[in-house]
Amino acid sequence: MDPQKMVINALAALYHGTNDAMRADADRWLQDFQHTIDAWQVADSLLHDPNSSIETLIFCSQTLRSKVQRDFEELPGEAFGGLRDSLYTLLKRLNKGPPKVRTQICIAIAALAVHVSVEDWGGGGVVNWLSVEMKSQPELVPSFLELLTVLPQEANSHRIAARPERRRQFEKELVSFSEVALSLLTACWDFDELKEQVLDGFASWLRFCHGISAATLAGHPLVVGALSSLNSDQLLEAAVNVTSELIHYTVSKNSADISSQLPLIHVLVPRVMALKDQLKDQSKDEEDVKAIARLFADLGDSYVDLIATGSDEALLIVQALLEVTSHPEFDISSMTYNFWHNLQVILTRRDSYMSYGSEVSMETEKNRRLQIFYGLYEMLVSLVCSKVEFPDNYSGFSEEDLKDFKHARYALSDVLLDATEVIGGISALKILFMKLVEAVRNCEQNSRWQPCEAVLFCMQAIAKSVPSQENELLPQVFNLIPNLPLQQQQLHQTACATIGAYSKWIDTSQLNILPPLVDVLTKGMGSSEETAAAAAVAFKYICEDCRRKFVGSLDGLFHIYHIAISGEGGYKVSADDSMHLVEALSVLIMELPPEHARKALELICMPAINPLQAIVNQGPEALQQLPARQLIIHIDRLACIFRNVQLPEIVADAVHTFWPLFKAIFDSRAWDMRTMESLCRSCKYAVRTCGRYMVRTIAAMLEEIQALYQQHNQSCFLYLSSEVIKIFGSDPSCADYLRNLIEKLFGHTVKLLVSIQDFTARPDIADDCFLLASRCIRYCPDLFVPSAIFPMLMHCSMIGITIQHKEASKSILSFLSDVVDLANSSEGQKYISIINDVILPRGAILTRILIASLTGALPSSRLEDVSYVLLSLTRTYGIKVIEWAKESVSLIPPAAVTEAECASFLSALSKAASGSSISHLTDTLEELSDVCRRNRTVQEIVQGALRPLDWNLTTVA
Repeated sequence: MDPQKMVINALAALYHGTNDAMRADADRWLQDFQHTIDAWQVADSLLHDPNSSIETLIFCSQTLRSKVQRDFEELPGEAFGGLRDSLYTLLKRLNKGPPKVRTQICIAIAALAVHVSVEDWGGGGVVNWLSVEMKSQPELVPSFLELLTVLPQEANSHRIAARPERRRQFEKELVSFSEVALSLLTACWDFDELKEQVLDGFASWLRFCHGISAATLAGHPLVVGALSSLNSDQLLEAAVNVTSELIHYTVSKNSADISSQLPLIHVLVPRVMALKDQLKDQSKDEEDVKAIARLFADLGDSYVDLIATGSDEALLIVQALLEVTSHPEFDISSMTYNFWHNLQVILTRRDSYMSYGSEVSMETEKNRRLQIFYGLYEMLVSLVCSKVEFPDNYSGFSEEDLKDFKHARYALSDVLLDATEVIGGISALKILFMKLVEAVRNCEQNSRWQPCEAVLFCMQAIAKSVPSQENELLPQVFNLIPNLPLQQQQLHQTACATIGAYSKWIDTSQLNILPPLVDVLTKGMGSSEETAAAAAVAFKYICEDCRRKFVGSLDGLFHIYHIAISGEGGYKVSADDSMHLVEALSVLIMELPPEHARKALELICMPAINPLQAIVNQGPEALQQLPARQLIIHIDRLACIFRNVQLPEIVADAVHTFWPLFKAIFDSRAWDMRTMESLCRSCKYAVRTCGRYMVRTIAAMLEEIQALYQQHNQSCFLYLSSEVIKIFGSDPSCADYLRNLIEKLFGHTVKLLVSIQDFTARPDIADDCFLLASRCIRYCPDLFVPSAIFPMLMHCSMIGITIQHKEASKSILSFLSDVVDLANSSEGQKYISIINDVILPRGAILTRILIASLTGALPSSRLEDVSYVLLSLTRTYGIKVIEWAKESVSLIPPAAVTEAECASFLSALSKAASGSSISHLTDTLEELSDVCRRNRTVQEIVQGALRPLDWNLTTVA
């Protein structure tokens, strides 16, 4: 069938078919078609066909745009003229729409301009060409204006598969024609129907080019026109975009110092400030208010350094920004949050005052500025407090609305912290305390709990800024809390969170306020799941910071703990939140004398150990059939205990006692990944806490996990072994069983990972295996490097370098760099001959794989990791790596990478080998990567050339 007819039929099936499977097939076929060489001719023909439907026009314009951007190199050199003329004809035909199709054609022409040199446009470049056409065909100006707008937007687009050098060259060409572009836009300004397009084009060129002086721009007709249009309802959005770009223009990195920008700033600021009254204009459309608010936010963000000096003009801007912050809509209010933070940083940091010389002068100026802005930040505290209130109708919020509201509250709490940094914790607390007193009084009269909750939320946010010696206001606050209407769950939840936030102050307080506050928390655990969660977290903080005050109350706390863990007594603490209670009691245990601590550890472990023992007592068959969750919930609690009870000897004794139970679970559930991960995590924390005190148990543990790993291939056995290696790797008394562990674990792993497909199928094993290998290099190289497993693992790593799994790939690359770094270190001198014997026979293929990874085999986000391995290799083996690299890049066809590009890469590598700065090599590698990834065809050519033959562990001796 004719390809054009096939495209039309596929589009009909996609947009008008009723069969979902057929529509999916049509969509897939059309996507595949866009990558074919036939797509050029078919898309072009259908776009010129006056009978083509809107769906056909949109698809074909997108296809042609994509082909020009990504696949221009598919065309022969002489095709450019015909393609340009065809696109130009389409642009003229589409002068009055459809807009979506016209935009795609404009982008295609812009992409074409990036690909080809100035001379191909008749010597004057695309802008001059456009200028001639606009003057000769004024009726087509709307299309030409859109193209003029698109050109600077596409100049740096990495969607266009141009070489980096050509992209930079095009950018320079476009900058050199910026005056021509602005003159074209100016010429069109007198036509009312074109004003919005002109403003869009002007904003686009301002964003791209920063070579025009501020003095010139200050009086430019387009600037005057844009600022005048701020009072036009029809042109407001476009005018705001231009004004925003002008503000950014004055502070861009390409602009001169701020003093040279003052002529333009003095024009911009008054025109923006004149819009202040419109922020409160009820008749204004919300989108218009949002646009105006954005201008004020841009002023604040861009001129924050000038504003921080505290001039009268600056304070007018800050007051306007305070009005924006007070707007009830979060989308508008939040535009200013970044400003308040940046201003706070400038006002409070020492670096801001270095130019004042002496410490006395610096401190004087800092105090002067803080005094100027003190009142404004006080107002900000009051404003935030009112904005975080739950609305009366919050109970009817959808889940998404509630999520948005909580997000807004947390953003506002950051603003509150910024204000507190300026005025101080005590001052902020005084403002909030007065609001709390008023809110409590009003609550008694009208039962509105929201203001009380809002104040507590704010007090919680600033807790770290309030000094622990504050004894005037906080005692009154915490005497009020137990008397609030805590039957309201949200208020109770925030009260619990506030208690937790001030745990350090509660510890230093001489008042006997802890019992009623603990009562608030205890009742909170029976209120709702959210309140119970807040109460559990607060218990954790209270126990951590007030542990000495709790030592005599352990029986009561253990009672609370057992009720919460058992689920009895009406507590609504979830399994996850119960971990906070586990942590809370774990830290208290460390305050006890050793014998009491042993008993307490047993008490805290029993609610987890007893149910596990009961399950094990039912026999292996029952244990195997149990859902993993019923085991994990108890094992995770033990992990939490082992992690937090920092009493190595006592915990080691407990683990030794529990080992038969752990072994029973290992033996019966080794097939179950979730249970094994939980149990290995528990053992890992035990090893980390106990260190050498675990010597009685460690041999049995290692024997168990190495045997089970060979049977069940669970990666968690590898990461548990990593922790063991870290603790015991340098202990000579453990050398024999660690050597055996290394041989067994790695010996089995290399049998599992013999091809890249194996790595892809088992990324967790690959990740944990090479993390373990890196640990071996750091903690027991004497056992690892001379072993027979080292060359096998080195070879295995090379097979897996190009795995797409991020963590696994990074672990493999880290292992390779660790090996090379070891050879370069003073500690690694004794291993050099072994490492050389392993790397040198594999050096050529390793270098080839690394270059393949840089040029497309791995995502570009992995570039830094790959580059580091290549750099380490180069600095260690010098000229050999240059030779290996030269051999590799010579395989790439010149159509993909030119000789000059290859030579640049090899030169940078050579300089890196001689010890020069790595920044040049990094830039060159990024450029080579960009060249080789510029489109799918090139990437496939490069990878096809560099990909080694299939190989496995027997390939290299």
